[in-house]
Amino acid sequence: MNQLRLGYLYGVGAYLIWGFFPIYLKLLRPAGPVEILAHRILWSVAFVALLLAATRHAGFLRKLARRPRALAGIGLAAALIAVNWGTYIYGVNSDRVVETALGYFINPLVSVLFGVLVLRERLRRAQWAALGVGALAVAVLTVDYGRLPWLALTLAFSFAGYGLVKKQLALPATEGLFVESAVLALPALAYLGWLSARGDSTFGHVSAGHTALLVLAGAATAIPLLLFAGAANRLPLSTVGMLQYLAPILQLGCGVLIFHEPMPPARLAGFALVWLALVVFTADALRHSHRARVAARTPTPVPTPSR
Repeated sequence: MNQLRLGYLYGVGAYLIWGFFPIYLKLLRPAGPVEILAHRILWSVAFVALLLAATRHAGFLRKLARRPRALAGIGLAAALIAVNWGTYIYGVNSDRVVETALGYFINPLVSVLFGVLVLRERLRRAQWAALGVGALAVAVLTVDYGRLPWLALTLAFSFAGYGLVKKQLALPATEGLFVESAVLALPALAYLGWLSARGDSTFGHVSAGHTALLVLAGAATAIPLLLFAGAANRLPLSTVGMLQYLAPILQLGCGVLIFHEPMPPARLAGFALVWLALVVFTADALRHSHRARVAARTPTPVPTPSR
């Protein structure tokens, strides 16, 4: 199998897992969102530690310990991903899967906004238009919900911030996930200990299947991230950008078709505006990428020496 086809398999696999993740999270009830988050963190550390031991990549920790700035960045990344995971779990288990899907539809637009505000990137006119349509969509959805769609915005901004920090750190996927989860492991363990002391822990008290599902949260977290890393290393960035919409489309389908969450006309109109913004944004990105490839293939004319 060639590398391009393998990249597509990895990418589709990652986004399929993320797309159907709400179904998995629903199975973890009656555990509360914070308990699920704590188990997700702890079992992620255990799962990734086994991977690192198997591949003998644990030596990176010694190098990382000599980089205090990188350690501070990892701490920030860990806080952002904890907010993202916790918000997502809360959204799914409070029957707001549709709003969580909205967050991941908005995420690419927020990433562009961060590029302007933080990295001082210059936007093309189409990108500004996409941001404007996205802002209009948030206004329409605010009217529909009767409040800001804070859950979607928290997901979008926390994950865009996480991506920005990760871009600056440039750590490998497995090693990065291990250190981020390890930073959060002590608070997670303390919370689970406190929950158990109060007699409110569900771990080991609901059923064997429920306990197994909590343990498997680590693998369910790490595997799609590793698949995504494999796809990103083999596919053009524009292709990865197109594939990323698969997850929120599936999440939206889960919310409407499986969990029967409401989708009134005003909410549908807000989503339609988000999709319009993404079409404008993606079309511009593909056009710009194509022009860049053509320019790279075009040989530079060699000037004829004057006589």
